[in-house]
Amino acid sequence: MIQTYLTLNNGLKMPQFGLGVFLIPDGKDTINACLNAFKLGYRHIDTAHAYQNERGVGEALKQSGLKRDEVWITTKLWPSEYGEGKTLEAIDKMLERLQTDYIDLLLLHQQVGDYIGAWKDMEKAVKSGKVKSIGLSNFKENLEDLLSHATIKPAAIQVECHPYFPQHELKARMAEFGTVLESWYPIGHGDPQLINEPIFTKLAEKYGKTNVQIILRWHIQEGNSVFPKSTNPTHIQENFDIFDFELSKEDMDEIAKLDCGKRYYTADLEEQKRFLSWKPAD
Repeated sequence: MIQTYLTLNNGLKMPQFGLGVFLIPDGKDTINACLNAFKLGYRHIDTAHAYQNERGVGEALKQSGLKRDEVWITTKLWPSEYGEGKTLEAIDKMLERLQTDYIDLLLLHQQVGDYIGAWKDMEKAVKSGKVKSIGLSNFKENLEDLLSHATIKPAAIQVECHPYFPQHELKARMAEFGTVLESWYPIGHGDPQLINEPIFTKLAEKYGKTNVQIILRWHIQEGNSVFPKSTNPTHIQENFDIFDFELSKEDMDEIAKLDCGKRYYTADLEEQKRFLSWKPAD
């Protein structure tokens, strides 16, 4: 398959499609999922310290025989690691877990805690070469505050995004910085109502694809970076089999009508502050 790329605001080209490893146990499960993906041509893995499987990602890359610059690794810092000095130490530990000299894209995982201090350390990590690109995940209420303090503007922002909630307002807000959008819950948290929308069933028949493949292709043409999670080799292959067709403008216009503002994760800022009480293991 022909992988597509997104050009970030620092000029680096990021593989647009990848494998997400959220909720995949560390060790053989993560290693095997990544190795299966690499064999198919995946070149982007999305992990996080909070996922507790960075070691598996690093080991898979080592076993794959691929060169380091052939694979893009995105990972995320947890709020317990935020703060000047503290974040640089956390990045060094992250590099050890991943068995790599640098991280392609490092995100702040949540919008609580000392995210300003963390961002300053992330900027230092970019200057030292330990991190190539930096960005945000799940920032909403505190987005403007972070942006006002950022010397290096976010290369990417990772948020819930799917046809029911395509994030047009956020994209418009971040356009001035050249920030790309990365999607989690790309198929609406597996919601059968979304997946089985008549338009997807119709287009699946038209193109000889599955409904999920139509949704993932929509993400690609929307300009989103997307990395569906799976440990099933068949699903890993099916998810990636979306680069041999293209939805028409009329198809995209029909899908756009599904935008209804529906979200599957609705915790507000106060609820998110509970993240401050948890610390992922090193």
